[in-house]
Amino acid sequence: MPVVTLYWDELEEMVETDRKKILERLPMLGCDIERVFEDRIDVEFFPNRPDLYSVEGVARALKGFLDIEFGYPHYSVDAGNWKIYVDESVKRVRPRIVGCVVRNINVDEDILRSIIQIQEDLHWTIGRNRRKMAIGIHDLERVHFPLKYTAVKDDFSFVPLDFREEMSVKEILERHPKGVEYRFILEGSDIYPMIIDARDEAISFPPVINAEKTRVKEGTSGLFIDVTGFDENVDRALRILAAMFADRGGVVESIEVAYPEKTEITPDMSPESVIVQKDEIYSLLGFRLSDDEIKLALGRMRYGFEFRKNEIEVLVPPYRADIMHPWDVIEDIAIGFGYDRIQAKYPPTPGTGREHEWNYLRDMIKEIMIGLGFTEVITFTLTNERVMYNYMNREGREWEDFVPLMHPLTEEHTIVRTDILPKLIELLKYNRHEAMPQMIFEVGDVVVSAKNRLRLGACITHARANFAEIRSYVQALMLEFDLEWEARRSDDNLFIRGRGVDIFVDGKKAGVFGEISPEVLERFEITMPVAGFELDISMLFDTGLVI
Repeated sequence: MPVVTLYWDELEEMVETDRKKILERLPMLGCDIERVFEDRIDVEFFPNRPDLYSVEGVARALKGFLDIEFGYPHYSVDAGNWKIYVDESVKRVRPRIVGCVVRNINVDEDILRSIIQIQEDLHWTIGRNRRKMAIGIHDLERVHFPLKYTAVKDDFSFVPLDFREEMSVKEILERHPKGVEYRFILEGSDIYPMIIDARDEAISFPPVINAEKTRVKEGTSGLFIDVTGFDENVDRALRILAAMFADRGGVVESIEVAYPEKTEITPDMSPESVIVQKDEIYSLLGFRLSDDEIKLALGRMRYGFEFRKNEIEVLVPPYRADIMHPWDVIEDIAIGFGYDRIQAKYPPTPGTGREHEWNYLRDMIKEIMIGLGFTEVITFTLTNERVMYNYMNREGREWEDFVPLMHPLTEEHTIVRTDILPKLIELLKYNRHEAMPQMIFEVGDVVVSAKNRLRLGACITHARANFAEIRSYVQALMLEFDLEWEARRSDDNLFIRGRGVDIFVDGKKAGVFGEISPEVLERFEITMPVAGFELDISMLFDTGLVI
């Protein structure tokens, strides 16, 4: 889930309250405070609230929740004389584009940081790693309207962001870091989407990279925002961005997008209307609220509302991309009322429960690993063949080794994990800029050949991480387990040749450990040495998990 960094000086000024009050009430909005520093906090938000991926969105929500502001925030869009012409050719590769212009915005270090953060988080969540939606933000003074959104061949060239020389589309996909990272989205295509201005100069190659000429810098006073993709996610992202810049004092102007068969004016910042039945509120929450309590809760969550006899017409702010059903509004009513005010009650049906026996084993393993100095992590059980096999120099066969998903929502989650180590190495990638050394472990389920198994995996990374160090931890662990074990040289290409070992217990292979191959680390963009091990707990002990 996205972790948003919020700086105290900005947040306190925008919310108009002190950090003590913010720290006390922020978790009640439905988030986890990960870390608190003197100058900032790191907050983890759920993927269903992309409007909270910026300090502007968090401040807006908090001002309502803390009764500093109340009710629906109105956003106006001035009519702009800006046009984008969509060519028929682009419709088969990336058919949809929306946009807006923001004037009177003085881009400083804080705004620039906020732009970068919300772009990355929106790309990862509702953009599905840019596949469904990608954002471009440009210096308005360097963009010459009208624009043309069209498709080009791979020999089309321009100067991409962070480069000084002109590169063709083919070269960008082969050499530019962003091109290499996102070329999978356009794989198999013989034409490529491009936004070209009135001077026949490219300003963006969505969803890969913008042009260097429209780079946003400190001191920029006007912005052009484009969002491209396939469905309503492009409109959702644009509305979130428009609200964000409006909250910063910017003036939002509309853009006319002319398709061959129709014309659209974007962004549409008008509210959506949702009808909520009062009886349904009482039924889902399990207790009755007065009309005044419901009004207060809705206003705190920044909704507009009109009460009728047995129902409420709720106006949903344009930046709320998560409201798809009346129940979503009812959940916000509970948040606005205050989870801390809801009294706990025993369920009417009596019952008793006890911890499952194999949990004792899991808790014992956690205690040992923490005692050895490791930090527990929990990674997703869903992954993809690229991370689980290709990046790890391993091979996997469908159903024989891994279980595929019938209807995966994204390319990142197509199979159920078969090992713990790949997920830990992937996690080290995202934490490679954090302090060293890093020592992490996870004990959890995997699915191998359509059977559940319990595994323990661990990784260490720092400048001198090596085979001898990880072996010492395996030895300590097996001593705690009171198990006799044997180390045999491994042919697993995950490890550096000669520095990988298969673990055998009672003549059966129970795990592996070793020093991770530089080739594997390079694919995960990790520059520090990494060593790791993985044990099949289901084989070592009777966990009852082999189904």
